[in-house]
Amino acid sequence: MRIIDFHTHAFPDFLAEKAIAALEAESAMQAETDGAVAGLLALMDRHGVERSVVASIATKPGQSRSILEWSTSIASDRLVPFPSVHPCSENCIEEVERIAAAGLRGLKLHPLYQNFAADDPRVFPLYDAISEAGLILLMHAGYDIAFRDEDLALPERFLTVLGNFPRLKIVMAHLGGWRSLDGFAERLLGRDVYIETSFTRGFASEEQIHAILNGHDPERILFGSDSPWGRMADQIAFVEELAVSDGVKEKIFHGNAEALLA
Repeated sequence: MRIIDFHTHAFPDFLAEKAIAALEAESAMQAETDGAVAGLLALMDRHGVERSVVASIATKPGQSRSILEWSTSIASDRLVPFPSVHPCSENCIEEVERIAAAGLRGLKLHPLYQNFAADDPRVFPLYDAISEAGLILLMHAGYDIAFRDEDLALPERFLTVLGNFPRLKIVMAHLGGWRSLDGFAERLLGRDVYIETSFTRGFASEEQIHAILNGHDPERILFGSDSPWGRMADQIAFVEELAVSDGVKEKIFHGNAEALLA
């Protein structure tokens, strides 16, 4: 079965070793690759992944330009880069416009690593710019293994975002909220928002998983591994073993991503 992975990470070669070491220390997890693009492509080849979205995170204002330059340099038939902007950047609106002008399809935001609440009105101009540019917003949702008690990206915060920006194409990572699937099921199930599958098995009950898969629009569920942090083979097996039809699995593995990425 064809596979498009909507949630992976990689770093420039000169930065990969340092970045992986720092993130391993923060999360107490071991990365599956060295963090470089070559390592990601080798992993994709090993597990039959056709294309991957490669998400970056601007952890400081001023990083957007270098991230965009690197992102455009790795864009290919197999890699779909999603650069990032920092909400505190004075030029974040212009940075979104540069991403769109470069022909890229989306960008990544992470409220915990970027220290903003998903529903903070100060971020609304940024959401508006992303929506107007027609870009896809891949966004961390729920708690985070490196910030265990921070609630900046809980599912209920996305209600306000969806209410104010109905045309914004949001992909909420981790099936709508890492370690907070009940909040997603209560507030966002069936709404016009995409979710992806990474880091679900082992962090949610079977009942929670089935409630979301059975209640959400099957055309708004994407496959994601969060590589190199989520073991790609394990994430693929998780979807293969879901109690859904083969047709729905095809949508999750590649059909929905193809439609969204156009």
